[in-house]
This record gives sequence, C-alpha cells and structure tokens, in this order.
Amino acid sequence: MSRRAAGGCAGSAGGPRRLYYKSFEKEGTRIMGDKIEQENLPVVRLDRQLKYQGNILKIYEDTVVANGHEAHWDYIHHDGAAAVLPVTDDGKILMVRQYRNALDRFTLEIPAGKLDEPDEPKVECAYRELEEETGYRVESQGKLEYLMSLNTTVAFCDEAIDIFVAHHLIPSKQHLDEDEVINVEAWELKDLEDLIYSGTITDGKTIAAIMAYARKYRSTDKRDEALS
Repeated sequence: MSRRAAGGCAGSAGGPRRLYYKSFEKEGTRIMGDKIEQENLPVVRLDRQLKYQGNILKIYEDTVVANGHEAHWDYIHHDGAAAVLPVTDDGKILMVRQYRNALDRFTLEIPAGKLDEPDEPKVECAYRELEEETGYRVESQGKLEYLMSLNTTVAFCDEAIDIFVAHHLIPSKQHLDEDEVINVEAWELKDLEDLIYSGTITDGKTIAAIMAYARKYRSTDKRDEALS
C-alpha cells in the first residue's frame, strides 16, 4: 500500500496519482459517479526509494514535484504503536522511567510499545505493554478505555499511536526485553502536569495522554471553576 510522503500526497512513477474524495464539487474537479476526481495536486510523488531498513524503522527518499519544482524529501515508515495510561485505585498514574538513546538520558513516560505486526490491533498491543512494562494488567483487553490517537512526527514519519486508559489494575509481573531498563513510579496527576509545564516531561505521547486524561477524567476542571 502506498503511503503519503511528509507534507505531500501519494503518487506513482510515471505521473500523478489521482485521489478520490466523497465531497462537494469544487473548482478544478469533475464528478465521476458518486466520487470526485481531483487533479493538479499541489504535491505529486514521482518515486520512493528505500535507503535504510532498521529494526523499527524504514527510511525512504521520496522524489516529489511540489509547486512545480522537483524536490527530495525524507520519509520514515513506522508500523505503529500503542500506549496506556495506568491509573491505580487511589488515583495515581503509573509512569515508567527509562533510558532513551536518542536523547542520551532517562525520560519519564507512560508505558508504550510498537506493534508486533503491522496489522496487530492496537488495543492488543496496549494490553501487552501494560503488563510487560509495569507488572500490572487488566482483566481483559475490553477493560482498556480508548483515550485518543496521535501521529508523533507528521513532517516526516507516519508513526501512529493509540492511547488507552487502564483502571482496576491487577498485580502481575514485568516481562522486560533483555536490553530494557525500566523503573515504575506512581505519580499524582497534578505533579505530572507541573512537570509538563516546567519542561521536564518532553515526550509527546505522554504530554498528550496526561493532558487529555486530566481534561476528560478529572472531576473538577480548574478552568471551568475559574469561570463560574
């Protein structure tokens, strides 16, 4: 399956690929049955070449025509991931502290991991990662509550993460990879928010998850309280 380049639209060698939209008719389009054929796209991909394949990522060089000019864009493919925000019975959030080689330091994050296979359901991945990283589990995948989805780096990478919330945690056992060093810590929600605002927590998925959880699940929203 062809994937979109960073900032661009899918295409194929030998000419522009036509994208179809079920939408209202606009200038520069023509009706084809119940679909609309849109041509003269602002960005057309001419070619995609694999430059490097690692354990997690595939790095490509895309040749595109953008605004009438040929350009070469980097594109990184990631099979996807899932993350989970575990909440203890007393309302604390379980976080994992682990070393991140790209930053050359330890970070405080919510538990997360990549899909085992590209078509693995993300809720299944989240269920597995919860137990592997924290040593806690939930009764079943159905007990995980969907919170949000996000793309981590839209400019050049297609990684997509679904984030879930886990309540009613059941003690179990960690199952870490041989090269993983993960410490589990229980935090108050307010303290995590303070770490975000101070710039201490910088991981994107973690920031998004904590802020979304605070807005959705906290009984009293301070902004609403201030306006009342």
